[in-house]
Amino acid sequence: MLLAAGALAGCSGSDGPDQAVDAFLAGWLGGDMHRVGFRNPAGERVPAEEVTEEIKQLSGELARTPPKLRREGEAKVNEDNATATVRVDWTLPGDTHWSYPSEIHLNRGDDDEWQVIWEPKVVEPRLSSGDELAVRRLTASRAAVTDGAGAPLVAPRPVVVVGVQPDQVTDVPGLVRQLDTAFRAIRPPITPPVDLTDLPARMKEAKPNAFVDVVTLRREAYLQIKPRIYDLSGTKFRDEQRELAPTRDFARALLGSVDPAQADDIAANPGLVQEGDSVGHGGLQGRYDKQLRGGVGLSVVIVSKLPDGTVAPESTEVFRREPQAGIPLKTTLDVPTQNAADDAVRGSRQRAALVAVRVGDGAVLAAANSGTAENLAFTAQVPPGSTFKMVSTLGLLDLGAVSLDGPVGCPKTFTVEGRSFKNSDNFALGTVPFRTDFAKSCNTAFAALAPKLGPDGLANAGRSLGLEAEWKLGTDAFTGKVSAGGSAAERAAASFGQGTTVVSPLAMAAATAGVARGQWQQPKLVLEPVPGEPAPPGPQLKAGSVEPLRTMMREVVTKGTGSALADVPGGPVYGKTGTAEYDDNPAHTHAWFVGWQGDVAFAVFVEKGGSSTASAVPIAEKFLRGLR
Repeated sequence: MLLAAGALAGCSGSDGPDQAVDAFLAGWLGGDMHRVGFRNPAGERVPAEEVTEEIKQLSGELARTPPKLRREGEAKVNEDNATATVRVDWTLPGDTHWSYPSEIHLNRGDDDEWQVIWEPKVVEPRLSSGDELAVRRLTASRAAVTDGAGAPLVAPRPVVVVGVQPDQVTDVPGLVRQLDTAFRAIRPPITPPVDLTDLPARMKEAKPNAFVDVVTLRREAYLQIKPRIYDLSGTKFRDEQRELAPTRDFARALLGSVDPAQADDIAANPGLVQEGDSVGHGGLQGRYDKQLRGGVGLSVVIVSKLPDGTVAPESTEVFRREPQAGIPLKTTLDVPTQNAADDAVRGSRQRAALVAVRVGDGAVLAAANSGTAENLAFTAQVPPGSTFKMVSTLGLLDLGAVSLDGPVGCPKTFTVEGRSFKNSDNFALGTVPFRTDFAKSCNTAFAALAPKLGPDGLANAGRSLGLEAEWKLGTDAFTGKVSAGGSAAERAAASFGQGTTVVSPLAMAAATAGVARGQWQQPKLVLEPVPGEPAPPGPQLKAGSVEPLRTMMREVVTKGTGSALADVPGGPVYGKTGTAEYDDNPAHTHAWFVGWQGDVAFAVFVEKGGSSTASAVPIAEKFLRGLR
């Protein structure tokens, strides 16, 4: 039988020990023992109020959640003594149950009433007077996000927490200036810069001897500036470890971060996250936080008091639920390729992204983003500009509308439905082989060829390269939207990556890998756990189309707009440059380069980068040289 707080039973002389036990259990739950008689093991009477108070004290941290109590069977009676077994069932955090039997001894007094022999071990068999029950939370070690070889990308790494002690600072404005100068000297630069604006106010609000946190630096960054800040008045330093990627920039927007739990994390995960825990924020760390963090365990311990009233340093564990280990997240990322990508976009004056995909199997090798916490490499929705001539050329070749050496005019301007199209820097080539139009990136040639694609030819070519498909990647990614139908002017603009066509760098890198491979396949990022059934592979590209397209993409590098890449070491580089207008001002353009070398296909995007040869191509060159 389960007892509720009000389920009291009388203890008259005619009542047996079971009724006395039931009254005691009801009083334990209800906090009212006045209907129960108590004696201690020496036979001395114990006031009911004293028992009530001691149960509360012994319960310690569990006092706010009383257990369920049940008498198991009838008490065993031996003349004037009886023993009853009760089941004590505590509900612990996380809906964990700690259940155990406890014995209650009773004695029949001269008045023929059964009285409970009160002793602390009634609450828990190992308790003694002055003890308390306490709950200790057990956290699992956070599981790793791993690279394609299964090696952890994020692991505990040494950091130094830089702080100040207010009562030891002699010149607050001077200290702020010196710290700011030192932090700005760190290379590569901290992005965004450390903001010290509120430091004076925080120092003023803190206790005089407090440690006021200023910034947490990777140890290698701290060592760069240690001589400049170590001896400044009031500076203090703490060595700690944090879950970090190999470098500060390493795939930061894609991976996210692991940080100490904040108030909103605790509020969003009641009972699962508390102060001192590590929580994933953003990117894969945030998306897979629950899986990586694992399940919380707990331990119930007996905390004992020493004769002087202090807490004993050792405690006795009476219950344990082991923490549930986090499950690693295996990705396809490749550390050398990612480092090369991060290094290539670092220092870009505009927001930039570079994504690299392995041609052979579609594995995402790198996703770098500069100047932003946003994963532009995967989620940007921007016009592709002339990089999309790769797609429209594939469509034209499939339809037999062009050939490598077929003559196609490249006038200075070309007008469709009253809308005038022009080339970058207003160049004109005259009538030249189509391969030259492609290598030199002639917009007017493509605008003139647009009718040959028909209303759906461009969209069909894009879809054969995976654009607009539904991908199961394990994280958010924009797969593109290709212009279809529309007016003649819209189709002319779309033929060279303007109009309503929008893509992401990842979508273009995957399309480029499809051209290099001869068949598109969905890019892969998360390998384990499998994020779902991938999109089916695209059709096998026609040799009569893809081979001439590859030839033209090679000539972009050997004879055209990507010639800065001609002397990059390693195998031949193939590619296509692109500038893309993003508003009504033709001077406002994004910069692009897509291409491949060997088994690595990639896309470079520079937001508001202007000329691709001035911004995107140098990033591509730095990336490819960094792979060597």
